[in-house]
Amino acid sequence: MNRHFEDARYYLKRAGEMALKGVRDELEPVEQRARELTGREEEPEPTRAEKARTDVDRVRAKVEREVEDAVTTARERLASR
Repeated sequence: MNRHFEDARYYLKRAGEMALKGVRDELEPVEQRARELTGREEEPEPTRAEKARTDVDRVRAKVEREVEDAVTTARERLASR
């Protein structure tokens, strides 16, 4: 009996998600038209993936600089011996 309730909850959740997606898709042209009429064109906010990619790129650049500094320091130490 429990399994039936779990299945029903799963399908209700999916139905809600799909209905929300459908409503967003249907209202997107209306939203665009309203933005054009009001002059409130907005850039879309970056997605979580885009934010994460930006963070990774920033960290990668920082690590590369630190590695270059460390290699330069090591070479200088070896050259001075």
